[in-house]
Amino acid sequence: MATVASALIYLFAVLAVAAVVYLLATLVFGRGEELSPLPPGSTPTRLPPADVEGSDVRALRFQQVLRGYKASEVDWALERLAGEIDELHGRIAVLERQLDVAGEQLKARAEDSED
Repeated sequence: MATVASALIYLFAVLAVAAVVYLLATLVFGRGEELSPLPPGSTPTRLPPADVEGSDVRALRFQQVLRGYKASEVDWALERLAGEIDELHGRIAVLERQLDVAGEQLKARAEDSED
């Protein structure tokens, strides 16, 4: 009789441990559902459709998951990209101003030569 009782206690203990492991696995890995795939070329992360600026890259955040990315590395990469974008926008602005000045000088020379 004692062996039957200890066998039942052992069985209940094994079932309890299995239930706890199952619940933990379900919490960590989900219930096996799959999300519908995103259309090609789309992302859940948002950026403006045009004229991306450094502040847009700095504000960009990704969803973190259990087996996600190392946040410090991604943040470093985003900061570097944001700096590059800001520098390129600055260079473009300088070149556009130089082009405007050169165009005005050319127009002034053309008007002087007509007179």
